[in-house]
Amino acid sequence: MTLGRDTTLRTHKIGRHGLVASVQGLGTMGMTAMYGTPDETEAIRTVQRAVELGVTMFDTADMYGPFTGEELLGRALTPALKARRHELIVATKGGGVTLDGAGRIVGGPNGRPAYLRASVEGSLRRLGTDRIDLFYLHRVDPEVPVEESFGALAELVAEGKLRYLGISEASPASIRAAHAVAPLSAVQTEYSLFSRTVEVNGVLDTVRELGVGFVAYAPLGRGFLTGAVRSVRDLPPEDFRRTAPRFADANLGQNLSLLDGIVATAETLGVTTGQLALAWVLAQDGVTALPGTKRRTWLDQNIAATAIHLAPATVAALSAVIPVGAVAGDRYTPIGMASVQE
Repeated sequence: MTLGRDTTLRTHKIGRHGLVASVQGLGTMGMTAMYGTPDETEAIRTVQRAVELGVTMFDTADMYGPFTGEELLGRALTPALKARRHELIVATKGGGVTLDGAGRIVGGPNGRPAYLRASVEGSLRRLGTDRIDLFYLHRVDPEVPVEESFGALAELVAEGKLRYLGISEASPASIRAAHAVAPLSAVQTEYSLFSRTVEVNGVLDTVRELGVGFVAYAPLGRGFLTGAVRSVRDLPPEDFRRTAPRFADANLGQNLSLLDGIVATAETLGVTTGQLALAWVLAQDGVTALPGTKRRTWLDQNIAATAIHLAPATVAALSAVIPVGAVAGDRYTPIGMASVQE
């Protein structure tokens, strides 16, 4: 391992269609939902600190809150968007669930063209911008051919409301079908030492073949890879991870035993466990890391991981510590798993 002295956050190309962003973005889901009580003031300061540190990709979705995630990100980025709009990538997602006008979840994934158009218009208003730089179909609607969904999104690109397109938690077949209609710039799927299905189900092979970028969300295993969660009692009462199978008592003991090897390696190298986990993701060919955080303290630690350069032998050794398929429990509850394509 080498630890770089240059703390400048580098950028890279994501896909073949002109999208460029920092190698590490900022996921904002936890700022308004899912991970305990929100702190809007600290969340806004975290987004603005990320801009100062060189982060250029900021990721949200209409279902975060719902709606409040986009509203918060829009407010937080207002000064930067006025001064540096051409540098920043505002990314959001729609179609993951069906939302009514009041922001209530009234159904599952929705890829109908009319719904996606309305979703984009709502996201533009909440984000306070005239264009969305990267828009993902959040989940594939099993009732709507993905070609129809991306036909509608391609029209919105032609109208200038969207710049680049992506798809989240999609199978190789869905990725290919969408890409054939409207060129994809990014596929976003959970990926970390804790979640490596994309290495064996054809997703990584497919995006590399097609020249599509890969954005890894939850690269810290939803906090598990930081070593901070030893029991569900370490989580706030309203934290969604209390219902996540991998954090359940029946699975957590086995998963913690896997983590021990990562902790030992991090101690040997003189970095935090979370930084080592992020460095492993960043060492994968063409992958953009998208850790989520709502506090500046953790943001600073995450950004510091971009200066860690792991030798190929170290990357391989870490991969062997938590082999594909070794983690106990699904990523989501059965309802959540039903909406992802593995």
